[in-house]
Amino acid sequence: MILPFTHTRKKLITWLFHWTMVLYCTFKKKAAWGITTAQLLELPTYTLGHHLGLLLDKNGFELLPKVERHDAYHLMTGYGTTVEEEIALQYCCFGNGKRTPYLLGVLVLGTIILPDHISEYIKAFKLGRAANSFHHFDYKQLLTVNYEHFRNTIFTNKQLSFINQ
Repeated sequence: MILPFTHTRKKLITWLFHWTMVLYCTFKKKAAWGITTAQLLELPTYTLGHHLGLLLDKNGFELLPKVERHDAYHLMTGYGTTVEEEIALQYCCFGNGKRTPYLLGVLVLGTIILPDHISEYIKAFKLGRAANSFHHFDYKQLLTVNYEHFRNTIFTNKQLSFINQ
């Protein structure tokens, strides 16, 4: 069942994402990577970094300072950047064992405001739970590894076929 005011609810979540991310990044003590999309695209084509650069370039993005790993999660899981996919990505990370106050807030508010997609969220949670752990890696240190090999250590062929649908 599609609930009324879907567009308005998505705009509310987008606004919440924006402002909470600004606050989160302001107080986060982690250092930014200091790497641009153009620099990622200069890496060899087989690398995680190059694939990350392609994803960012395709969407017209640069890495978000201090939360660059989030963009790597998009690459690894195949989730896009729509509101529903952002929430599903967080469910996938939760299923994979990631626990942060920000993630929990996204799950609670995303589920309350956009419950229409609960079946997608449950699938994402199950995907994360079934995959090998990926949420804890220092992705900056992995930018030069072979993307396909790395991704295949996290997801099975069956999981990858689900992701690529």
